[in-house]
Amino acid sequence: MSRPGSLSVAHPLVHSLAHPLAWVILAMGLAAPMGASAAAHYDVSYLWSSGLDSVYAYEHKVARVLGPNVSERLRVVHRSGLYGLIYYRRGDSSGAVHVARAHTRLLRSRGLERAVPIRSRDWSFVSPNGAQPEPSPELSPEPSVTSTPPVDNSEQAPEIGDLSAVVESRVNDMRRKGLIAPDERTAWSVYDFTTGKKLVGINEDAQFQAASMIKPFLALAFFHKVKNHQLYYGPKSRRHMERMIRYSSNRSADWIMRHLGGPGGAQAILKRNYGDIFADTSIVEYIPANGRTYRNKASAHDYSRFLYALWNESVPGAREIKRLMALPGPDRLYTGTKVIPSGTRVYDKTGSTARLCGDMGILVVKGDDGRLYPYTLVGIIEKQQRARHYGSWIRSRGDVIRRVSSLIYTEISRKHNLQSTVADSGDS
Repeated sequence: MSRPGSLSVAHPLVHSLAHPLAWVILAMGLAAPMGASAAAHYDVSYLWSSGLDSVYAYEHKVARVLGPNVSERLRVVHRSGLYGLIYYRRGDSSGAVHVARAHTRLLRSRGLERAVPIRSRDWSFVSPNGAQPEPSPELSPEPSVTSTPPVDNSEQAPEIGDLSAVVESRVNDMRRKGLIAPDERTAWSVYDFTTGKKLVGINEDAQFQAASMIKPFLALAFFHKVKNHQLYYGPKSRRHMERMIRYSSNRSADWIMRHLGGPGGAQAILKRNYGDIFADTSIVEYIPANGRTYRNKASAHDYSRFLYALWNESVPGAREIKRLMALPGPDRLYTGTKVIPSGTRVYDKTGSTARLCGDMGILVVKGDDGRLYPYTLVGIIEKQQRARHYGSWIRSRGDVIRRVSSLIYTEISRKHNLQSTVADSGDS
């Protein structure tokens, strides 16, 4: 199928639990300054699940391993339809990384999963009877990433339900089959514009390596300066913009970045003017000619919010960025899938390194009724160590994203009666 011309930080999913949090690659630089978020407080997370009983069962296991000093600060929290287990410490990021590393060693020695440094929120703590009181005000900071940030105006309140569980089950199944390795973490996000609901949010607020998926963010920063008459979008900048988005040119991306004042300048523009979108984005490096960019980071939720703003043209240059993202090129959301109908329009940007395979975009499906049904899809797979055989690894992980994309389309198609017959998207 050809594309027409013109959508916690990672350890493996806990197979026996419903929605575990993936672990943070500790080398991703959480201890380094992170722009506006540098002064934020951090906790440590162990699990996210749609099942409260699963979280309580896991809490008992964690408490037995880590001891009473830790267990007295363990809290079950509720956010956006999910339950999480956290170590409520309210400390700095470097301390959270240190604690998570120490806890991970102990937990893994007992067959449990890794701990994750995450940004502290105004958690809703859950009592054993399932009630959800406000965060405890009397707990002082500890003396010695993936939560869901407050809902902003760019997206409706999430309604994460059955589809998230279906995706999670499929991802778990692919892990068991060896299609996703133990040292790989994943994140998934789906937003349905037709219903205005978030359908999938798995590890959505964890920071992942951004790779080339950062490039549309650079485009937005560039058009912000164009809007303010600080830059001119002419033939040369248009040529670099097309090369950066369509062909993923790292040289053109660095040309764009230099005109933004370097990585720090791009970061400052996005955080200062669009902080409600780029809550977890960190742009700290140019992209090397060899493409080995591991330090720029973003979350699936950031991509989702960006795509939402792009679709609604509420950010500068949105129409041109959509044009660029719709130009013919490789993708992992549509091309190669077996169920998404021909003629589906795709606005996307892939990201590929020996440690990351991802794609984020908007798919616009035309239903039998002639109406358009747009939705965002973000799929990210990040590996702890560089893959030995890049070519085969990136192809196989791209196929994982295609399988999930097919599954999501099948469910959305049934939800909206897009076609009379939808092929089964099950794995062969």
